[in-house]
Amino acid sequence: MLFATFDEGLSTAQIYEKTDDLRGLEFDVEPEVPTELLSALARGDAPALGRLLHNDLQLAATTSRPQLGRVLEQGIDLGALGAVVSGSGPTCAFLVRDESSSIDLVVALKASGLVDDVLRTHGPVHGARVISTSR
Repeated sequence: MLFATFDEGLSTAQIYEKTDDLRGLEFDVEPEVPTELLSALARGDAPALGRLLHNDLQLAATTSRPQLGRVLEQGIDLGALGAVVSGSGPTCAFLVRDESSSIDLVVALKASGLVDDVLRTHGPVHGARVISTSR
């Protein structure tokens, strides 16, 4: 996983307001996690997970700062399995196949001049676990 960061932030309040404006009055406020996403997580299917990454605030963030859309597109073009604006932005997160792919993407994103920095994380990590189902 990589995170492209920027020195200049975005206003969270403004991104939420813009999201509300873009959605309109007919928006269904009940969030839902797609079954396909849960299935990809359960299978450990990183390519499927990458294709299913989604952030409801992304359109507002990329509309407010079009550079973010270019960064996300470049990451996908350079081999990321998935790319998404993190939270209300401006940080962009990229799911990568392996360590070698992550290093290549770090170098390319830094060389692009579109980002201020790129941070690389690594695993494996245990993630969420059910410890007990009894109450």
